[in-house]
Amino acid sequence: MATNDSRSGTALGTGDTSGGTRGTTVIADTVVSTIAGIAVRETDGIHSVGGGASRALGAVKDKVSRSNDPGRGVKVEVGEKQTAIDVDIVVDYGIPILDAAKNIRTNVTDAVETMTGLEVVEINIKVLDVHVPGSDDEDEDTERSPSKSRVQ
Repeated sequence: MATNDSRSGTALGTGDTSGGTRGTTVIADTVVSTIAGIAVRETDGIHSVGGGASRALGAVKDKVSRSNDPGRGVKVEVGEKQTAIDVDIVVDYGIPILDAAKNIRTNVTDAVETMTGLEVVEINIKVLDVHVPGSDDEDEDTERSPSKSRVQ
């Protein structure tokens, strides 16, 4: 059930079976995406979360605000009792992608269900790229090297 204010979220029951209620608990969609994003980043073999544009925009935003957005690259749909999650990732080279996807699903499901009480019904994973170790360092060295400059 959605709230009437500008923030989207889900109102959960109190879990009180005696019939008396003392209020509702509202979990914003951003809470679920943050929990899922942290769980994905804690999974072995995941280089980064989000697409190239999302990561670039996020890096600029992180530098300006001096904080990071753990929910970047994660989209959620939250209902009254269930949630569905979409994740865009870049895996490290050499990591079996199907194993990484299975580990992501396990970690995200455990974290979201434990922390929110929502049932995770679906986790869609989109593998955008494979990160090759050292490839970022070589690009930076090439760009910074004054001897290889095209202009003087």
